[in-house]
Amino acid sequence: MGKILRWGLVGGGEGSQIGDAHRIAARIDGQISLSAGALDVDPSRGRAFAQTLGVAPDRAYGDWREMLEGERSRPDRVELVTVATPNATHFEIAAAFLENGFHVLCEKPMTMDPKDAETLLEIARRKDRVLAVNFGYSGYPMVREARAMVARGDLGRVRLAVAEFAHGFHADAADADNPRVRWRYDPAQAGVSSVVADCGIHALHMIGYVTGQRIEAISAHFASLVGDRALEDDASLSLRYSNGTIGRLWTSAVAIGQMHGLNLRIFGEKGGLRWHQEAPNQLFWTPLNQSTVVVERGMPNASDVARAASRITIGHTEGMLVAFANIYRDLHHAIGSDSPADRQLALDHIPLGIAGAEMVAAVDAAARSAGQDGAWVDLV
Repeated sequence: MGKILRWGLVGGGEGSQIGDAHRIAARIDGQISLSAGALDVDPSRGRAFAQTLGVAPDRAYGDWREMLEGERSRPDRVELVTVATPNATHFEIAAAFLENGFHVLCEKPMTMDPKDAETLLEIARRKDRVLAVNFGYSGYPMVREARAMVARGDLGRVRLAVAEFAHGFHADAADADNPRVRWRYDPAQAGVSSVVADCGIHALHMIGYVTGQRIEAISAHFASLVGDRALEDDASLSLRYSNGTIGRLWTSAVAIGQMHGLNLRIFGEKGGLRWHQEAPNQLFWTPLNQSTVVVERGMPNASDVARAASRITIGHTEGMLVAFANIYRDLHHAIGSDSPADRQLALDHIPLGIAGAEMVAAVDAAARSAGQDGAWVDLV
C-alpha cells in the first residue's frame, strides 16, 4: 500500500454533498488520511466539524489562510490539499497552496477566468507540484475502458462525439430564493456561466478525456428559462476538435424527469460507443455492420486500466464515490510512489490542470459565443 498521504481539505463542511463525497472517496483505499481542514465559512463551526472527523484540534482551522500558515512550516504538513469551496474562491486558494509547495486537487471549474487558469498552470510547473481538477466521472471503469478502446484504434478515426448532462432540479421557479440554487445563477459567485460551468463542463471534459482531442472552436446558444436568472439554465453547444471530430453538447438544469443525466456517445469509422452514468457498469460497443456488444465492468476481457479501476465483483454497481476514489488513488501514486513508472502511469489517468484550464477556456468561449448569437469562437 505504501505510505499514508497526509491530506487537507478546504471547504466541504457539514451538510455539504461534495465534502462528504471527497472525504469518503479519499479514505476508501486506506492510503490517505485527513490531517487538516478549514471546512466552513463559519470558523467555529468549521473547527468543531473537523474535530468530529478526527482532525487534531490544532489542525482544525478557522479558514484557509490560517490553515496555510499553520501547515506550511510543519515537518508533518499535509501533502495534498483539496479545494472544495465556491467557484469564485478557487483561484486564490489554489494559487496560495501551490506557491507554498502543496499539491492541489481543485473542484471544477478550476477558475472563473482563463488567465487565472494559466497562472495556476505556471505556478504548478514552477513549483513542480501536481495540480489536478476533480472531473471525477473520469474515474469510472467503463469511461476508462472507452478511452482505452479509442486509444488502441478500435473505433478508427473518431468522427462525432455527443454528450449530455441534463437534470431538472432547478426547474421550480419557487426556488428563486433558495441559497443552494440562487448562487449558481449569480455572476459574482458563478462567473460567466451557470449550467455549462456546473454540469456541462463534466461532459465536455469527458469527450476530451475519452477521445484524446482538444477543443478548437465553440458555437453556443444559452437560454434562461426560469424566472429572471442572470445566467443560463439550458445550453446547447457545437464543437470542433483538434483531429477533426465534431462534438455536440446539451446541458440543462430544467429538464424535469432527468435525474443525473450524464451520457456520452462516441462514433468512429469502425464503430460506436455509448455510456450512461446512471448505469455505469455497462459500455455499449457496436462495431461497424455488427450487433451491439455489452462490455461489462469487471469482466476479464476488459482493458488493464478498466480492471484496475474496478473495486468490487462483477454485477455490483460501482458509483460516484468509487470513481472519485480512483482519482484519489491516482493522486496517491502520483505524489507518493517511489517508482517513476508508477507516478507517470497515475498522471496519465488524472484530470490534470491543463484539462482544467481547457475547460475554463471552453466555458468562457461558450459564453462569448452565446452573447454573439452562436458565432463560432476559437479557444485561446
